[in-house]
Amino acid sequence: MAEFRIGDRPIGPNEPTYVIAEAGSNHNGDLEIAKELIDVAADAGADAVKFQTFRAEDMYVPESGEVEYLDDERSIYEIIESMEMPYEWIPELYDYCHERGVDFLSTPFDERSAAELEEYVPVWKVASYTSSHVPFLEHLAETDKPIIMSTGAHELDEVAESVSVLRDAGVSDLVVLQCVAAYPTPLSEINVRVVETLQEEFDVPSGLSDHTLDPVTAPSAAVSLGAAVVEKHFTLDKTMEGPDHQFALEPDELDRMVSAIRDTEAALGTGEKHVLEVEEELYEKARRAVHAVHDIEAGDEFTTENVKVLRPGEKDAGLDPKFYDEILGETAARDVQKGGGIQWDDVR
Repeated sequence: MAEFRIGDRPIGPNEPTYVIAEAGSNHNGDLEIAKELIDVAADAGADAVKFQTFRAEDMYVPESGEVEYLDDERSIYEIIESMEMPYEWIPELYDYCHERGVDFLSTPFDERSAAELEEYVPVWKVASYTSSHVPFLEHLAETDKPIIMSTGAHELDEVAESVSVLRDAGVSDLVVLQCVAAYPTPLSEINVRVVETLQEEFDVPSGLSDHTLDPVTAPSAAVSLGAAVVEKHFTLDKTMEGPDHQFALEPDELDRMVSAIRDTEAALGTGEKHVLEVEEELYEKARRAVHAVHDIEAGDEFTTENVKVLRPGEKDAGLDPKFYDEILGETAARDVQKGGGIQWDDVR
């Protein structure tokens, strides 16, 4: 599995998780809110802030009807139209992200939106519902940018088809995200183990696009399974008007998520087993060794009565416990004081 870079950040199984704070359309058409969202993400320690760039006429058919989960009397077309991000914002949001030290990302849903974004994004994010849009995947592939692709509402064989399309089009830098297209997603349905399945099936870095309400559980679980990327929606306030606020994290929750991801990475460690610096004192004082429990004079026999396997504390440690049976029945070559560690020089 080859590593690659998104901007200055290496992406891969041995690198820190790339955390995307998904602002989506939670700017509510207000540029200042969009900038506040960037501030929140930067303060939380996210690696990137991601918006969404689309035009309703390029996404839904006219008279497309309603969507029940949004609980909105307007048609889905009207809702999407109201959420469009002005193209003229893109350079300003890019510059503001740069000032705040986070990557600017935005998901394009159509070719003209991709054209507006191409100069400004270091990676393409493909939304779940676009991941089987083969002509669009091929269009993005022509730009030679890395691609992060979500997989909600798709079977594994459909994901395989999309991965094949991208590879055939020359895309080698690819991350595939487990995603469940339910807003919010119950924790019992998020199925984080698919992160491992995607790694094994496609030999690519994988990750999680999470729509659960919990800021910690699914992201931390994904990181523990090797997620290279974690993405989650956030907002300034869940009570704001708009379809994506209620299932998004508020600023304090985003802080918790990023902290939990970094803490999980720290706890996972390197996988190499050795004695650590923090263990040194107890390595010396608490590992058991062969010690005299009575004064032993030269010529005395070592027995179970005068020699035991004990923790040395401040004493110099004796032989490793694996030598205990070899010492029993042997004769002391010199005096050994009570509590002293038995060494081979003490054995005749």
